[in-house]
Amino acid sequence: MSLEKVVLVDESDKVLGSMEKIEAHEKALLHRAFSVFVINAKNELMLQRRALDKYHSPGLWTNTCCSHPRVDESYEDAAHRRMHEEMGFDCDLKDEFSFIYKAPFENGLTEHELDHVFVGYSEKTPTINTEEVDSWKWIAMDDLKADIIENPENYTAWFKIIFEKFSEYFKS
Repeated sequence: MSLEKVVLVDESDKVLGSMEKIEAHEKALLHRAFSVFVINAKNELMLQRRALDKYHSPGLWTNTCCSHPRVDESYEDAAHRRMHEEMGFDCDLKDEFSFIYKAPFENGLTEHELDHVFVGYSEKTPTINTEEVDSWKWIAMDDLKADIIENPENYTAWFKIIFEKFSEYFKS
């Protein structure tokens, strides 16, 4: 099995090369990423709880799906691929916005990503891949905002950053 690589970029998304995923996170190098937010008809967000044996942030709640495009893979194709791989379903996705963030972890790794945020709408019930996902749930946006404030330790570092941007972008 080959090691997974990420696409290294500059702030304008110009490709600089590729690097093994762990090494890029150890060196805190800017790379491509995406985050998927699936919403149902009740305006609830589908969250996943990361598998308990993930190399960082195990057992924490996060957005529906997130990962990195492969070399020569578009953001959109990567988002659909990982929805199938992690959640066992797919839906139409729209690339709504992108931004750069940096989130260091206690284990010495750092997420430094140019993140494209995709939004999809679905009523489907996921069939989760338990190597990636421990569990999932629907949650109302207001309840989620309140819980992040009350229990921030239950959520991934990147999700708290992205959800704040997502909330600003989708204010009604």
